Amino acid sequence: MFLINSLVAFLLLISYVLPYIPPKSFATLSVLSLGVPLLILLNVIFFVYWLLRVKKQMILSLFVLVLGWSYINSMYKFSASTHIEDDVSFSVMSFNVRLFNKFEWLPSKTIKQNILELIEKEEPDILCLQEYRRGERVKLDGYHSFNATYQKGIKGGQVIFSKFPIVNSGSLEFPNTYNNAIFVDVVKQKDTIRVYTLHLQSSGIKTDVEDLKNETSGQLFKQVSSTFKAQQDQVELFIKHKSKCKYKTIVTGDFNNTPYSYIYKSIKGDNLVDTFEEAGNGFGKTFDFKFFPMRIDFILADEDFTVNGFKTYDVKLSDHYPIKAILKSH
Repeated sequence: MFLINSLVAFLLLISYVLPYIPPKSFATLSVLSLGVPLLILLNVIFFVYWLLRVKKQMILSLFVLVLGWSYINSMYKFSASTHIEDDVSFSVMSFNVRLFNKFEWLPSKTIKQNILELIEKEEPDILCLQEYRRGERVKLDGYHSFNATYQKGIKGGQVIFSKFPIVNSGSLEFPNTYNNAIFVDVVKQKDTIRVYTLHLQSSGIKTDVEDLKNETSGQLFKQVSSTFKAQQDQVELFIKHKSKCKYKTIVTGDFNNTPYSYIYKSIKGDNLVDTFEEAGNGFGKTFDFKFFPMRIDFILADEDFTVNGFKTYDVKLSDHYPIKAILKSH
């Protein structure tokens, strides 16, 4: 039992350096970042197991867990968020709508209507959607939009709606993929704010247990490794583009990667904060993965904003769950 415990503790320890290792340098190892929530849970179980038996072996998992406390904080928030909305704060919502259930992955026939009802109820000031179908344009009263309809030379899939005027907009076209990123500059009172929404390369891993059984471990590793390398290229393009922006920035979207990855750390950089870590509650699960809670959708905000609230919506309208942050300028 302690041998298994030692292996699990060692893997979690190794995972702590993954955010600093580019996938192109060690793609196979970077795959381990997907399993960090499971490794944390297993180490907690081993710690409790030895603790109940009053055995000194409990020190191993305890040491590794304490060493990676920031990982636990990223996985689960113990404090409930306090939503403070006033005249100067504003809300940002992000949601991968999965083509509004075009191929009927979910049995409901009213998915698009239900999504629109949720948006109308929540009334976010800024709304970022991924896997959006421009062929089924969404019209929202009181909103400006970018990429809601066909734009020459710009890929579909992402759209940004804003109650604030949009004074500039554009797209980062990722090569050799359907994925891209779009951005808008919005004016709120005297502030100009840059908002990005990203949809990074997907690994295409099946979320159903039976489907996964048909995949060999070698196939899965090769598939995910290739995906992470492509994501690194995409993120490098994003970072180069973002470095030229002089405004306070908000980055939203489906990163198709976890908070324990090089991809996430690169996007977050030194001047963005994870709004879930600031004001979230619980696991913050954003993707419907059957094994353990996966958080791959994010709202990252410039450190010049105060995060007054965060919410993950427990609604089954996609294979992702909507998230919303409440921000306030300093």
